[in-house]
Amino acid sequence: MTVKAHESSDLTSPDQWAPVDREALESALLPFGRSTMLPAGAYTDQAVLEWERRHLLAGAWVCLGRTNEVLAEGMTQRSVMAGDINVLLTRDSKSREVAAFANTCRHRGHELLPVDSEAKTSSITCPYHAWTFRLDGTLRQAPGFRDNADFDKANYSLVKLPVADWHGWLFINATGTADSFEDYVGELEPLVAAYAPESLVVVARHSYEVAANWKLVVENYHECYHCPLIHPELCRVSPPNTGDNFYLAGAWVGGTMTFIAGAVTMSLDGTSNGQRIPTAPADSVIYAGLFPNLLISGHPDYVMTHRMVPLAPDRTWIECTWLMPNADIDPAFAVDFWDLTNKQDWSACESVQRGLNSPHFKPGPFAPAEDGVHQWVTMVARAYKGIKPNVGA
Repeated sequence: MTVKAHESSDLTSPDQWAPVDREALESALLPFGRSTMLPAGAYTDQAVLEWERRHLLAGAWVCLGRTNEVLAEGMTQRSVMAGDINVLLTRDSKSREVAAFANTCRHRGHELLPVDSEAKTSSITCPYHAWTFRLDGTLRQAPGFRDNADFDKANYSLVKLPVADWHGWLFINATGTADSFEDYVGELEPLVAAYAPESLVVVARHSYEVAANWKLVVENYHECYHCPLIHPELCRVSPPNTGDNFYLAGAWVGGTMTFIAGAVTMSLDGTSNGQRIPTAPADSVIYAGLFPNLLISGHPDYVMTHRMVPLAPDRTWIECTWLMPNADIDPAFAVDFWDLTNKQDWSACESVQRGLNSPHFKPGPFAPAEDGVHQWVTMVARAYKGIKPNVGA
């Protein structure tokens, strides 16, 4: 199903657009078959990354990880960075509800909790002047203001931010300007729901630091044009010409690939040592990239995710997680296959990054098999011009 693009904009002036070559950006926005990839500066310029941290990471629904790990058992508070914005997450010990707030005291702006730290207390106390807030963000006490008749505690609650727990993943919109999470996810919802990720357990996790821009990682993920040359193991279980991309509403890009006859999952020999997910498609894998930083790969017997955090224009931290129906399953059949495939991909992405730094680079065209990359690049290019990253209204 083809849908019209969502035209609403957050950025009112071209002066607030991403600091990229505008002529080259217009080339990236041409229709498929005529368009090119993004200009080199989108992948190499520190100023672009700083803009992205505010507008594409903090300004969108960014994934923080699995909810039960971000806020582990007994933890009531945690401070994280969402793009370039410091966020305080809280969890009510009784209702288990998660809330998010700007991690800045309503008195003088001091951080309530240092970044990447956690607490188990039932209230939030600013370490600067001891203003104390409840876990719901309301102000409990402000030392020195008790006898001030003009001071109303109700006016000084923490700034609340949108947060969503989706199938066990925690998302935050740190600027508070994104569309509702339901509209943002759009028609990806039923496709992911078929795998019941909220019922799966983490059985393995690898972290990688890749010397490439975060967007190159996503672009590589959304095409198999490169597969015959660098992924012989993958091609033996899932032919690269079986890809079929979606054109559905939501801030995401994705498609499916099928198995060869006799294969039942993505592993080195196509066999599975796992347990079928009853409602998952049995003959294919879904590859979906939810803008900006979560890649979801759904298999008949497991779900694998890549969660990305840009560290520098040419450096990305990637957390690869495998989720399965049973914690007792030996995940080696899936982990060994994808660790090998990941490293093949990272090598290619790093080579592209080096090529983009050449003074001779000019943005190239998309091959007929790279329509998924074109969707992603269009989404990014439109976001650079202030258009919210939904491919569908």
